[in-house]
Amino acid sequence: MTYALRLLPAAYLLTIAGCQQPPSEAALPVTETFRDFGEYVVHFNAVTSSQLSPEIALRHGIIRSASRAMLTVSIIEKEAGAVGTPVAATVTASAVNLNGQLKNVTIREISEDGSFYYIGDCGVADEETLIFTIEVTPTGETTPFSIRYRKQFFRD
Repeated sequence: MTYALRLLPAAYLLTIAGCQQPPSEAALPVTETFRDFGEYVVHFNAVTSSQLSPEIALRHGIIRSASRAMLTVSIIEKEAGAVGTPVAATVTASAVNLNGQLKNVTIREISEDGSFYYIGDCGVADEETLIFTIEVTPTGETTPFSIRYRKQFFRD
């Protein structure tokens, strides 16, 4: 019996015994731009930073480029009969491309007129798909909300 054939029964036993890694949570498609977490709704989106107006980019210190992906996140606390209230949070994010290359996304808070926005950016190649993992913990909460979001980028 060949070496490869001897390994097949062992591989089969490992598979049926549940020793494989569980599949990771599926990433939300690009058509999804928010996720409801009961008392809170987390809004998110990613675009190339070249889509920002020069004035907005300058005001917030963002480099406009077709090779930079920019992630935005905001958190709304629900209120009965109202739009809701923007809340501050601890937000972290990372991104990985389909080749498994990790992209560091440093998030920073922007506070304007009682609203809170969280932005981060990373490099992106033409037609590259990134899967963002976003962790959000609203102020006063202890359990983070987790979102996986998939987006393909195209240069303008």
